[in-house]
Amino acid sequence: MSETGYLRFFPYDRPYENQREAMDRIHNALTRGQNVLFEGACGTGKTLSSLVPALEVAREQDKTVVITTNVHQQMRQFVAEARAITREERIRAVVFKGKSSMCHIDVGYEECQALRDNTRAVVDAERDRTQLERRQRDLLAESQDGDGAAADARAAVMDELETIEERLEDLEEQNVCDYYRNNLTEDTDDFFAWLFEDVRTPDEIYEYADRQELCGYELLKEGIEGVDLVVCNYHHLLDSTIREQFFRWLGRDPEDVIAVFDEAHNVEDAAREHATRTCSERTFDSALDELADTDDPRADDAANVLSAFHRALVETYEDSFGFGEREQIGENWEDVPIANDDRKDDLTLEFLQRYSGRGISEDLEAAMKLGQELDEEYEEAYREGETATRTECQTLQAAAFVSAWMNEGSKEGLYPVVSVTRDAGTDEVYGRAELYTCLPRQVTGRLFEEVHATVLMSATIQPFEVTENVLGLEDAVTMAYGLGFPEANRRTYAVETPPLFSSDRDDPVVQQEVTETIHDAVRMTPGNTLAFFPNYSEASRYADRIAGRSDSTVYVDEPGQSAEELRQGFVADDDAVLCTSLWGTLAEGVSFDGDDANTVLVVGVPYPHLDDRAEAVQEAYDAAFDGTDTGWRYAVEIPTVRKTRQALGRVLRSPEEVGVRALLDRRYSRRAKPDLGRYSVNGIFPHEEREELIDIEPGKLKFAMRNFYGDHDAYDGEPPAP
Repeated sequence: MSETGYLRFFPYDRPYENQREAMDRIHNALTRGQNVLFEGACGTGKTLSSLVPALEVAREQDKTVVITTNVHQQMRQFVAEARAITREERIRAVVFKGKSSMCHIDVGYEECQALRDNTRAVVDAERDRTQLERRQRDLLAESQDGDGAAADARAAVMDELETIEERLEDLEEQNVCDYYRNNLTEDTDDFFAWLFEDVRTPDEIYEYADRQELCGYELLKEGIEGVDLVVCNYHHLLDSTIREQFFRWLGRDPEDVIAVFDEAHNVEDAAREHATRTCSERTFDSALDELADTDDPRADDAANVLSAFHRALVETYEDSFGFGEREQIGENWEDVPIANDDRKDDLTLEFLQRYSGRGISEDLEAAMKLGQELDEEYEEAYREGETATRTECQTLQAAAFVSAWMNEGSKEGLYPVVSVTRDAGTDEVYGRAELYTCLPRQVTGRLFEEVHATVLMSATIQPFEVTENVLGLEDAVTMAYGLGFPEANRRTYAVETPPLFSSDRDDPVVQQEVTETIHDAVRMTPGNTLAFFPNYSEASRYADRIAGRSDSTVYVDEPGQSAEELRQGFVADDDAVLCTSLWGTLAEGVSFDGDDANTVLVVGVPYPHLDDRAEAVQEAYDAAFDGTDTGWRYAVEIPTVRKTRQALGRVLRSPEEVGVRALLDRRYSRRAKPDLGRYSVNGIFPHEEREELIDIEPGKLKFAMRNFYGDHDAYDGEPPAP
C-alpha cells in the first residue's frame, strides 16, 4: 500500500501500534464488500482504524461512508476526527440529526410535511404569477404597436393571471413555514459554502440557519447528496423507513453505502427497540371517540373490532392484579405476563371471546381504509389552514396495531406483552399492548445484506460468533486488539468478596465485608475512585456506608440527574469516589482521562433484570440457534460481562496512566469456578483479559494496591497505612 493510499486520510504523524495492521485488514475486507467485526481496547484508535480505510474504499468505488453511534460523547469524537481528516484530505462531511432537534418552529413530522407542501405550492404560484406578469407586459407593448395576435395572447395570459390570483388567495389562508419559504426564495449558496468549509455540527447548522431565517434541516437534506461521509444516530440505519428516506437524500442505493457502527455491542438492543410495536389504551380511547364523530357507514364495523380489543386489553390487566397490587402501580411501565406455553396469549384469547361480528379481518380492513381516508382529510385540513396543528389519525394507528397483533403475533421471535402505568396528573392506571421483538437479526440481517459492507467496532464485541448469530452477519472478517498500554502500569484484581446475589444483598455480614473492601480500595487510591454497582439502589446504599467512614468526598449518581454535571464535579476533585450504576450513562462512552480517576471498582455482577421479556429472549435464542443454554449465554451472560468490561474501560486511557481495576465479587474469580457453576462469569471474559485477572482475598487488596501504587511513586508523600 503506497502512502498515497488510505493513509492520505490519516490525520496524524503515524498510526498507533496495531492500528496500521487493523487498517490494512479493514481496507482489504471493505474492498471485497465484506463485513468486519472489530474489537479494540482503549488506545487501539478504533474510529480512525475503521474510518480511514472506509473513506479510501468509498473514494475508489464511488460510495458514501455512514458512521453511526447511539452515544452522544462518541458523536462529538467523530466530529473531531472528521475535522482532523479534512485538514489532510478534503472530504465533504455532514453530521445529521433528527428533524425534531433542528426544527425552528417545533412541529411534528406530519405537520412539517404538510407545511412544506403548502409552502412550495405558494412559492410556485408566486413564481408563475411573476412570469405571467412579465409576459403580459411584453405582450401589452407588442399589442400597442398594432400586433393583433399579441393582443389575443395577452387576453389569455390575463385569464391565467386571474386564475393564479384566485389560487394564491386560497393558498394564503393555508399554513406555511416562513423558514422553508426562505429556502425556496433566497440565495442559499453562502449556506452550502459555509457548510462544507468544515465539519459542522447540527447545533452550528441550527444557529447559522436561525440567524438567516432558513430551515437548516431541509437545506441539509438537499446538500448531503453524494457526500463522502455522514455522521448520524443509529435510527437512521436501523429504522427501515427512515433508512430508505435517508439513502434517498444521500442519492445512494444501499449497495453504495459503507456503514460503520461504533459501540456496536449496543446494536442488538437498539435493533430490538426499533422493531418493537406498541399501542396504548389511550390510543384506542381516542380512536373510538374519532369514530363516534364520523357518520361514515364503516365507522360501526371499525368501532366494533377496536372496542373489543380495547375492552380485552383493560380486562387482561385488571384480571392480573392481586389484592392491593393496583394501588402499587407507579409512573414507570410495569409488565403484566400474558404469554402461555400451550395456547395463545391471554389478551388474544380475551379479544376473541369478546369480539362478535361479521369477521375480525373484515372489520379491520374497514377500520384501515376509513383511517387512511380520515388521515388524508386531516392533512388537507391542515394544508388549507383550517386547523392550527396536523391531527394524527388514531383509528389508523389502532387498526394497524391490532392487524399486526393478529397477523404477526405468533411469528418466531415476537413476544406479546401488556404493560401498565399510572398517570401522575390524573392518578389513572392505564395499559398498553406490545409486540416485543426478541431476535434483532430480523432487523439487522436485512440491513447487512443491502449495504456494500459494514464495520462493527467496539471494545466489547466478543465473542464474535455470538455477535454474528445474533445480528445475522455472514462470514464476517474478525479482529481483536487488546489493551496496548504497558502491563506494568495496571493491575486487574478479582476480589473474592461474597457474591452479591439479589437474595444476599440485604445480609449485614455481606454488606460489611463489601463496605470494608470498597473503603480499603478508596483509601489506597492516590486520587479519585470510580465505583460501579448492579443498580442505582446498590450505588446509593454503599455511598451512604462509605460516606460514614471515609474522608473522601462521595458523589452519588441518581436517575434523572445530569451525568455530565456530576462527572465535572467529580473530576475537579482529587480525593473522591463516585458511586453509579453499571446500567447508567457513565458506564460507557465517557472517558476519565489522566487524573480524573485512578481506580475503578465493579461491585457485583450486573445481570439484567431477569423478567418475562428476558426469559422470552432466552427462549427465542434457544429455538433460533438450537442449543441448550444458548439463550442464557447469548441473552444474559455475555451482555452482563460486556457491561463489566465497558465499566473497566473508563480508566487507563493512555500509555502513561497508572491504575487499578478491581472486580468485587467471587463470581469473577478463577478459583471459585468449580463452586459456582453456571453463576461463575470468569470464563465469559476473552482469554487475554481473563489471564490478567489476579484472584485476591478481600483483606489483601489494600496491601496489593499500596505496593502497586507505591512502586509507581503515585502517592504524594508517604503511602497510607494498610
